[in-house]
Amino acid sequence: MPTFHDDEFGDIVIRRSKRARSVKLSVAPNGTLRISMPFYAPLFLARKLVNSSRDSLRDMQHTQPTVKLHDMMQLGKSHRLSIREGTKLAVRYLRNERLIQLTLPDDIAIGDPAVTKALMPIVADTLRREAKSYLPKRLAHLANLLGFDYEKVRFSHASTRWGSCSSNGTISLNIALMRLDFALIDYVLVHELCHTRQMNHSQAFWQLVEAGDPDYKLHRKLLKAEQPVVL
Repeated sequence: MPTFHDDEFGDIVIRRSKRARSVKLSVAPNGTLRISMPFYAPLFLARKLVNSSRDSLRDMQHTQPTVKLHDMMQLGKSHRLSIREGTKLAVRYLRNERLIQLTLPDDIAIGDPAVTKALMPIVADTLRREAKSYLPKRLAHLANLLGFDYEKVRFSHASTRWGSCSSNGTISLNIALMRLDFALIDYVLVHELCHTRQMNHSQAFWQLVEAGDPDYKLHRKLLKAEQPVVL
């Protein structure tokens, strides 16, 4: 399906239909934003709707939990979620201890959308910090090792993709990559580096991927079981 990129929400899926009578926004179960619109409606209407609905979209995304939360679960590569009892719902980021501390009152269950809404901004900020610290260095290392060149790196979330590569060599990486095993992260990075030479998924492209990741078929299969969402 066609997409357009938004700096805050990442790649937004466009679903055109002859039966659609207006432009409507929705959030997929994996947190991806989707826009349904009439077949011949201009794309600028979709962009206009996103720009005028940012607060609502943030709220909609925050009520789409995909990860089962539990005490001391890992968040990213170096952070954990600490859950404790309290009188009101609250979230604190303890940077020195690398903990995101969730205070949960008796009348709110861990699966309540309010919990996800409270956690989402801090978890997203944590993953973004980790992504900016790790991914550019790892991408540069793999590019140097495998002989690829790229223009620059940028980060996103709330996307249908783990990564993408533009025709000018800009590689976009989803901060949710920091939830994956390191081998799967490397697969995504190699995949996008290969797109700097082959902007397709031809046989030649997959040969490049295999040269950089001999186990890419396994990694590709494992990646399909994951969702590119922050929480």
